[in-house]
Amino acid sequence: MDNARENTKGFMAFTRRMEQSIIVRSIRNGLVSMIPVLIIGAFALILKTFPVEGYQTFMETFLNGFLLKLFDIVNSATFGVLSVYMTYAISRAFMNLQEDTNIVQSGAIFAALISFFILAGVYLEDFSTDNMGPKSMFLAIITGLGASALYVFFFRLFSKRKRVLFSMGADREFNRMLATLPSIVVVSGIFALFNLLVMTISGEDSFRSLLAAAFNAFFSIIPNGFFKGLIFVFMSSVLWFFGIHGSDTLETVMQSTFVDGLAANQAAVAAGAEPTVILTKQFFDCFVLMGGCGSTICLLIAILLFSKNRARRGLGFTATFPMIFNINELMVFGLPIVFNPIMLIPFLTVPLVCYSVAYAAMSMGIVPLITNGIEWTTPIILGGFKATGSIAGALLQVVNVILGVLIYLPFVKMLDKHSDDSLKRDYESFVEFFKANESNLGSVKLTTLSNAYGDFAKSLCADIKHDYKYKIVLAYQPQYNYEGRCIGVEALLRYKHHLHGIIYPPIVIKLAEEGEFLPMLEEGVMERVLEDREKVKARFGEDVRISFNVTGTTITTPRFLQFCKNLHESGKVIDSSMCIEVTEQAAISFDESSIAGLKSLREFGFSLAIDDFSMGQTSINYLKNDLFNELKLDGSLVKGLATHENCREIISSITHLAGSLNLTVLAEYVETEEQREELHEIGCDCYQGYLYSPALFLEEEKKDQQ
Repeated sequence: MDNARENTKGFMAFTRRMEQSIIVRSIRNGLVSMIPVLIIGAFALILKTFPVEGYQTFMETFLNGFLLKLFDIVNSATFGVLSVYMTYAISRAFMNLQEDTNIVQSGAIFAALISFFILAGVYLEDFSTDNMGPKSMFLAIITGLGASALYVFFFRLFSKRKRVLFSMGADREFNRMLATLPSIVVVSGIFALFNLLVMTISGEDSFRSLLAAAFNAFFSIIPNGFFKGLIFVFMSSVLWFFGIHGSDTLETVMQSTFVDGLAANQAAVAAGAEPTVILTKQFFDCFVLMGGCGSTICLLIAILLFSKNRARRGLGFTATFPMIFNINELMVFGLPIVFNPIMLIPFLTVPLVCYSVAYAAMSMGIVPLITNGIEWTTPIILGGFKATGSIAGALLQVVNVILGVLIYLPFVKMLDKHSDDSLKRDYESFVEFFKANESNLGSVKLTTLSNAYGDFAKSLCADIKHDYKYKIVLAYQPQYNYEGRCIGVEALLRYKHHLHGIIYPPIVIKLAEEGEFLPMLEEGVMERVLEDREKVKARFGEDVRISFNVTGTTITTPRFLQFCKNLHESGKVIDSSMCIEVTEQAAISFDESSIAGLKSLREFGFSLAIDDFSMGQTSINYLKNDLFNELKLDGSLVKGLATHENCREIISSITHLAGSLNLTVLAEYVETEEQREELHEIGCDCYQGYLYSPALFLEEEKKDQQ
C-alpha cells in the first residue's frame, strides 16, 4: 500500500513537472486558443454531413445546394487549414511564455509559418489545402515550436552583436519589424535546407511526403489480420496524444489497407456468399472511434456522470453535441488529452479494448460483419445498427461504451484530484501575491494581468460571481467598551469556496468590484444582516449596534439609495442600531448629490461610520457635514502603538477631534490588555479585536479565524 502511494505521488510529481515544461505549455495553450476555430469548424462539418438521408437530400436540392456550399466553405476555412492555425497558435503561445519582452514576437510567428509551408511542400505543383489540413498537424507542432525557438536564439544573438537592420527616419514599428528580418531569414533557410536534405536522401518531394511514405512502408510489412488492425489503432491514438491528427496522418494506410474491405463484403453478399472481411473503415468508425479518437464518447460520459470539477463538466457539456457525431477536437485539445500523462493509459487502452471486443464478437459470429456503408459522423447505436444491419451491432457499441467508461472512470477521478491540488497551490500562491502587494493593488485590475495570477483571478472571479448568493455567510465580531460591555457587532463578509474554503475577504471585494457585481454583493450582505438581526441581538444583547461595510463607490449611487429606500418603505425595522461603515476602497466625492444621498441614509434610519479613518482614501472632508456617528481607527495605528510614538499622538489627536464633534471612536485589532489601557489613556474607550473575541458564526456558535 505504501509503495503504491509513493508511486502515485511520484507519478503526480512527474505530471506537474511535465505540465510546467515550456514545450507542453506552448502546445496546450496554443491548442486551447484554437477552440473558437474548432467549434465553428465542428458545427459546419456536422451541418454539412448530418447522417440522415432526408436531410442530405434537402441540402443538395435547397437553393441548388446553397447551404451545402456555405457549410463547405466554412469547413474548408477552419478544419481545411487547421494546421496553419495550429502553427500560428503554438508559435504565439511559445512566445507569450518568453520572459524577454525585447523580442519581437510577431517575427517568430512569421518564421514558423514560412517554415511550415516549406515542410508541407508549398512549392509543389499539386499543393492543395489538403496539405494544410489535419494531416499536417505534426508539421505544425515541429515548426510552431522549433522555428520559434530558433528565432528566439538568433534574435538574441543578433541583438547582442548589434547586427540588426535599422532605417533612419522610419517610424518605430517599421524598425521593430525590420529588426526581425535577419532572424526570420536564417530560420527559414535552416528549414529549407532541412527539407531539401530530406528530399535528396529519401527521394520524396517533401518532408510531409516522407512521413506518409514511412507509415505506409511500416504497415506494408505487417501481415493482414487482427494484429495489423491493433497496431493501427495503437499508433493512431499515440499520434493523437502528441497533438497529431492520427486518423488523417494514417489516412493513406487506411485507404490502402482497410477501405476495400466493405466493397469485398458487399460483393460477397451480392454473389450469395457470406462476407469474410472484419476490418473495414466502418469497423473502426463504428466500434473503435466512438466519439472520435480514444473512444472519447466513453470519457465524455465518465466526466458528465462522475466528475466533480465544474470547469471539466462545462467542457463536457460544450463538447457533447459535436462528440455525438464523433468530432472530438474540443475534448482532445480543451481537456486537454494532448500531453496529459494522466490520460495516456486510458486514451491508449480503451480503443484497444473496444477493437479487441468488436473483433472477437464478429469473428465468433455474435455480431454480423459490416456490409453497409455509413458516414463516419453517424452517432453510436444508430451507426452500429446501420453498418451491420442488426441490433447486435448497436448492442456491441453499448457494451464497448460501458467498458470504456469503466476504464476512464478512475482516471477522471485522478484528474479531478490533480486539478484540485493544482488549484490549491495556485490559490496559495495567489493569496501570497495579493497580500504582499495589497497596498499597491488599488489601481491594478487583477483579472487583466497577463500572467498566472491574472488567469487565476479570472477563474476565481467567475466562481464568486456564479455562487455568491448561495455561499456568502456572515461572521460577527463583537465590540466592547472599556467597562467590558458588548456595545455592538460588525458583520464580516465570508465567502466559502467549494475547494479553497474561506477566501481572504479583501480578495472577494476586489474581484467583485472588477467583476462589476460588488453592489449586488453588498446588497446581499445587508439583506443577510437584516435576516440575522434577531439572532444577533439574542446572542450579543438587545442594545447592540450591528454594523456592516459598504464601499465608497457604492454608498451614494442611485441604485444603492433606491435599495435602502425600498427596505425602509417595505416595513423593515431600520433604526440607528443599523450602522453602515464606509470602507476606504474609494473616497466619496462630497458634492451636493453625495451629501444628499448620505442624508437620505440617515433619514432611512441608518447610522454612519467611517472605517479605517486616517488612512487610504479617507479625509477630514468626511467630518465637516455632520453626517457620521463613529470613526473606526485604522488597524495599523493600533498595531503601531508599541513601536511608533507617532501612532499614539495621531490617535490622541483623532480622539480629541472626535470628542469635540460628538463622535464615537472605536479601535480595531485590539489584541492585548496593554493596547487597551494605552488607548484608554488617550481617550479611546471602544474596542474590537482578539482581546475580546474573534469573528463568530451564528450557526456554529464557535470561534473562527478572522
